[in-house]
Amino acid sequence: MRRAYKFRAYPTTGQVSRSGRCLRDHQRLYNAALEERREAWRMRKVTVRYGQQSAQLKEIRALDADQGRWSFSSQQATLRRLNKAMASFYRRCRAGQKPGYPRFRALDRWDSVEWPSDGDGCRWKPDMGRVYLQGIGHVNVVIEQDSELVRGRLCDDEFGDALEA
Repeated sequence: MRRAYKFRAYPTTGQVSRSGRCLRDHQRLYNAALEERREAWRMRKVTVRYGQQSAQLKEIRALDADQGRWSFSSQQATLRRLNKAMASFYRRCRAGQKPGYPRFRALDRWDSVEWPSDGDGCRWKPDMGRVYLQGIGHVNVVIEQDSELVRGRLCDDEFGDALEA
């Protein structure tokens, strides 16, 4: 069973800027992966799938220092997010509904990054009232209830930075 809890994060100024870069880099990864899928189909009528894009991630991280600083598993979660959007598009096509092809995301519409499991780019430390996010650091959070981190997600909402766990 997957559980999600929402906590209020109190990042430092440096952590706010690093979390902004994290959101930007994941948004760029999503848009680049979507563009690759779209162009592969348009130019060669070839379908690009999650497994192929995930396999390219190691090379992308080696060539692009911005992408290399973030957790590999969080980047895979971003690619799975695109894969889920594409699967929904194809499902709607088959059902005869209005399909709605996945859109490129502007930075102001990209508001979250997911870390799929504790210890894989993020570490929940409830006794210290902190969560560690790779590339961002130890972020102070207010704990509303005792819980075990199943997955972490950085969200940027209109009230400031929040952490969903």
